[in-house]
Amino acid sequence: MFGHDLSCLVVVGAQWGDEGKGKLVDVLAEQADMVVRYQGGANAGHTVVVGDSQFVLRLIPSGILNPRAVCVLGNGVVVDPVALFEELDGLAGRGVDTTGRMLVSDRAHLVLPYHKLLDVAGERRQQIGTTGRGIGPAYEDKHGRRGIRVGDLRDPAETRRLLEDGTARANELLALAGMTERVSLEEHLALLDRMAPRLLPLARDTGAAIHRALAGGKRVLLEGAQGALLDIDHGTYPFVTSSNTTAGGAATGAGIGPTLIDGVLGVVKA
Repeated sequence: MFGHDLSCLVVVGAQWGDEGKGKLVDVLAEQADMVVRYQGGANAGHTVVVGDSQFVLRLIPSGILNPRAVCVLGNGVVVDPVALFEELDGLAGRGVDTTGRMLVSDRAHLVLPYHKLLDVAGERRQQIGTTGRGIGPAYEDKHGRRGIRVGDLRDPAETRRLLEDGTARANELLALAGMTERVSLEEHLALLDRMAPRLLPLARDTGAAIHRALAGGKRVLLEGAQGALLDIDHGTYPFVTSSNTTAGGAATGAGIGPTLIDGVLGVVKA
């Protein structure tokens, strides 16, 4: 599929997800030097086979099974750090070496426990079929300019300030929604204190890394999650996800210009 005139390829689902694009991504990832997730979060569901066992990747690109490929979570992804390291640790336990092959955009926003509680509260009201993994509320915070980005963890004082505001706001919204649960600032601080030493070494300007890879003649696969009909703008609104799942979202979510994309593959099922 890759060739001298096709070095950057996007794979998208052309329906509501679950089209079987994972199988195609698996094949193409064997040929790729870099595999990039550009939107969504830990709400994908790509089943991969590792030895005699199956393993579900909800966040990490499937290219992680190609020992030559660097995998990237782009700036358009919302990252649940707990889910990320559960998957990395699970892969390590199955003998998959990911050392030096996992990059996370320092501009990517974090999914935190209070996002998941808000997701549950919102689903009780709207009943639109959310996964309950905090994806929507994390994107709400991103676009409301109150989110916490991976790069913010470099500044503990700023992280604390953002968490103080975030947990206070979450508790207000939970009370308004009639939820009895409340979130703890100290528990969130402790969580990020544990996650930061593992997450920050992975943090990069991933847009620049993708640019360098393409300039160096590398093959880059941009892996979409969900499907085009779940796109926040172009899907069957309001029964959609919270990000741009179409090929147009690949450029902004990966941090590259649209002219660098050479081709798009849409996957459908009968």
